[in-house]
Amino acid sequence: MGKQVIVLGAGIVGVCCALELQRRGMDVTLVDRQDPGQETSSGNAGVLARSSLMPFNHPGLWRQLPRLLRNDTVQFRYRAAYLARNLGWAAGFLARARPSVFRETTAALDGLIRRSAAEHLRLLDAAGARRRLRDSGWIFLFRSEQAWQGGALAREAYARHQVPTQALDAADLARLEPALAPIFPRALWIQGSYSVDDPGAVTAAYADLFQRSGGAFRTLRAAAIRRDGGRGWIVQGDAGTQTLAAPDLVVALGPWSKALLKTTGIDLPLAFERGYHMHYGAADGPALGRPIYDTGGGYVLSPMARGLRLTTGVELDDCDAPARPAQLDLAEARAREAIGLGERLDPQAWLGRRPTLPDSRPMIGQAPRHPGLWLALGHQHIGFSTAPGTAQILGELMTDGGAASRHGAFRPERFI
Repeated sequence: MGKQVIVLGAGIVGVCCALELQRRGMDVTLVDRQDPGQETSSGNAGVLARSSLMPFNHPGLWRQLPRLLRNDTVQFRYRAAYLARNLGWAAGFLARARPSVFRETTAALDGLIRRSAAEHLRLLDAAGARRRLRDSGWIFLFRSEQAWQGGALAREAYARHQVPTQALDAADLARLEPALAPIFPRALWIQGSYSVDDPGAVTAAYADLFQRSGGAFRTLRAAAIRRDGGRGWIVQGDAGTQTLAAPDLVVALGPWSKALLKTTGIDLPLAFERGYHMHYGAADGPALGRPIYDTGGGYVLSPMARGLRLTTGVELDDCDAPARPAQLDLAEARAREAIGLGERLDPQAWLGRRPTLPDSRPMIGQAPRHPGLWLALGHQHIGFSTAPGTAQILGELMTDGGAASRHGAFRPERFI
């Protein structure tokens, strides 16, 4: 048997890490409080896109800030008390919207997404889930010529990193997506990108591949972690008695990583960008052929196995604060201007939490002064697009002494 490793978190990042470490000959136990793919990884738009290199804290954010701080848009909501308690994170987030950091972040994320796309294709085949994949890209919609001009920064970033795109006028868009209402004079088709019809099912399929290949999955709600003398790490369950131990521990718990790492003295500057989704039937006419992002409406609409999935923008609040579905209601109203949605198919809105560090990059590597404790977290909105690449980098760092010099953009020392 190879080196024993525990991976905490069976979302898309944790499952991909478990598969990669297993591929490298390690004896891996994957641990989560629920079955794989049941939490944040089940609720995204299912997009695997090169365009995800564009962080939310870009240089154009300053111009948008007065509108966003009104706290009434689909794109951005916040609870004032939460923001007041996290002013340090907010200041760091805004400070990194300057051009130099933006260029560094886009380059780092582009490399991570490029790694991930090819590996996703391999894993989808190996897991028998290729049928869930579409290779038709996705489309950004603009409700005015002014809005189109406002997207110039993103188009420049895509061009700089050779992201294939095609500008569409209203007639082009109507031919490509005839179900849309004629309210979008301009659109940008992000090509060379993929989407899936059920990201939670894809994550579960990857986890099944891991187990069929000899990996172990354990159900445990991790309450604390601690060093096991000089021998490794112990994971303590919340019942107070059940424990797991291994020489190496990978924390890939997404938003729940912050509370767990505090038990070992690490305080991450991690904020929770929450979001909602709801599924709808199609009222009439053809369905969408690919996901769409209505830049003016502030929502993404994706064709899923269950129906059309509407996802909202950001809500800054405590990780487990009660849901506030007004943001989803507003997104639905804007989406009904664009397409014929049917009735809601879910009994209540789904709520997810997206863990974001101040520079919008994930943290990948060994925690400083904590040998054997590895971190793969902070993927904000793009965990699904970046999980396999994260796993590859983690595998390199755990097996190649010189790998750290190649992956400095994601080093934990940025914030620990």
